[in-house]
Amino acid sequence: MMAQLILRLVIWFLLTANFSVVNIIIGISVALLLPRSHTSPERLQDLLRVLGKIIVAIPQAYIEAVELILRPHNQEEIVMERVKSRRSPGLVFLDIFLITFTPKTIVVKYHEEGWYEVHRVERRKKSC
Repeated sequence: MMAQLILRLVIWFLLTANFSVVNIIIGISVALLLPRSHTSPERLQDLLRVLGKIIVAIPQAYIEAVELILRPHNQEEIVMERVKSRRSPGLVFLDIFLITFTPKTIVVKYHEEGWYEVHRVERRKKSC
């Protein structure tokens, strides 16, 4: 239950980007009032690992945005990425958020069999 509350609060703060006392109270209220899921609870360790990756992705997103401005990327590809085993819906959402957060990648589709379809842009490789 605590992991769900933390996940909901993190999502709330990512959506609102407001850490005022009133917004914190509203976020806690919303997190407590939302219905509970009946799926297996996320392990706190997995949740903290994903949140750490999101924190690392913030500067990476800025770097990729500058790269796209300075050096255009005109090579596109769609790749399939495997979902880590035993992922709850909340952690799948955070994985998709993490992939889509950076400017060079976006999740096009989530396959229930355990795959993400990811669109990527890259610099065209120069042929010799």
